[in-house]
Amino acid sequence: MLFPVALSFLVAILGISLWHVWTIRKPKKDIAPLPPGPHGLPIVGYLPYLGTDNLHLVFTDLAAAYGPIYKLWLGNKLCVVISSAPLAKEVVRDNDITFSERDPPVCAKIITFGLNDIVFDSYSSPDWRMKRKVLVREMLSHSSIKACYVLRREQVLKGVQNVAQSAGKPIDFGETAFLTSINAMMSMLWGGNQEGEQKGADVWGQFRDLITEIMVILGKPNVSDIFPVLARFDIQGLEKEMTKIVNSFDKLFNSMIEERENFSNKLSKEDGNTEAKDFLQLLLDLKQKNDSGISITMNQVKALLMDIVVGGTDTTSTMMEWTMAELIANPEAMKKVKQEIDDVVGSDAAVDETHLPKLRYLDAAVKETFRLHPPMPLLVPRCPCDLSNVGGYSVPKGTRVFLNIWCIQRDPQLWENPLEFKPERFLTDHEKLDYLGNDSRYMPFGSGRRMCAGVSLGEKMLYSSLAAMIHAYDWNLADGEENDLIGLFGIIMKKKKPLILVPTPRPSNLQHYMK
Repeated sequence: MLFPVALSFLVAILGISLWHVWTIRKPKKDIAPLPPGPHGLPIVGYLPYLGTDNLHLVFTDLAAAYGPIYKLWLGNKLCVVISSAPLAKEVVRDNDITFSERDPPVCAKIITFGLNDIVFDSYSSPDWRMKRKVLVREMLSHSSIKACYVLRREQVLKGVQNVAQSAGKPIDFGETAFLTSINAMMSMLWGGNQEGEQKGADVWGQFRDLITEIMVILGKPNVSDIFPVLARFDIQGLEKEMTKIVNSFDKLFNSMIEERENFSNKLSKEDGNTEAKDFLQLLLDLKQKNDSGISITMNQVKALLMDIVVGGTDTTSTMMEWTMAELIANPEAMKKVKQEIDDVVGSDAAVDETHLPKLRYLDAAVKETFRLHPPMPLLVPRCPCDLSNVGGYSVPKGTRVFLNIWCIQRDPQLWENPLEFKPERFLTDHEKLDYLGNDSRYMPFGSGRRMCAGVSLGEKMLYSSLAAMIHAYDWNLADGEENDLIGLFGIIMKKKKPLILVPTPRPSNLQHYMK
């Protein structure tokens, strides 16, 4: 039995579950049928057959048997999986508003300070649009990202400098990417002044451990989500663990906010202050102004910071590792990337964000990596706010809808030789295939109202860090190591085995990062 501890509870709710399932499955006149799908077991549905690893692969195999849209029951929860570009377009573009709701896991409600973020909060929430506006138009606007440029660049340079200490020795490239990403993210959160930088250095270790724990917990199946009637018992103890984590974050945030407010009060008495504004200061300024139709609470400030630090750090570092892994596995592509960087940057400067628009092959290589290894293979599940129709089938209100982006982006009907790493495909179709989700063949960050809001920031962090590492060092697999390119499903799909590489300095280039 998948969850033996819960057996006594499951028997008690058998009648309720059967009635619930029968009610939804009961045919009604003039209503399209539910999609086809595999049969499950009483009470638990298809859960016992899913296994514990690589859910996206299980869903892809089921699509081969039942078609591009099918249903399955996870406990008493109806789920629909969509695995084709045209049907995905029906959800994220044609019926975007209808499918903009969420079915947030219990632990997500906890870590977002009571759904005060934008990733898991309901689209119909009166505050969701306001929070999205704050994130997109204030924190992640072109001007705000530009204002944080100095903070990002400093951490990219430090990341390259840190690698120099291990030159000629095997290092975990994913770990190196994570260190660079979290340092850059924390610098942008509160590194706009010396006080913030010092505090950021002090709490870095705590943040790193907490982020790792969050990803582990959110990636676990939770009885409380599958059988909501059992949620109050917290059978696996996951809610208790997540509550401890959010309390730790709360203390860190409170400490940072208090010190920032005290520091800002001192700065306000000084003239001519031109310190870069970090994200924390932007949010506190908005909270203090409390005008322009924006009224943001302290819990919303914390939840938005949480969205950025958790989403930005892990996704960026994971994709740095995947891209490097593909380039190591494809030496000709690596040669082209390196030559392009050398041509654009030269040997008399360090990589700068102003170079990025000219690095078209690097851009294509990263996009091809996102195609083969999307960080969220199933995206964040959506829910319709009303009875809907997709592909001629009914999708009832509250259904959990998975978009199998991993399957779509490897569909041989859409992509020539889909399993081949071929950046050139993004050079010929450069304008259409971007990160904005306008083409349903390629949506690594989703599309529509619910697509990731931090794409532009993550893109700058990923591209500048990766380009700098390739410009400053030659990279090779460590002796005895393999580069297997196998993923491990989770809230973010990481490499199953770490990428262990040996960096060899390129002295004429590296010197420009060591100043």
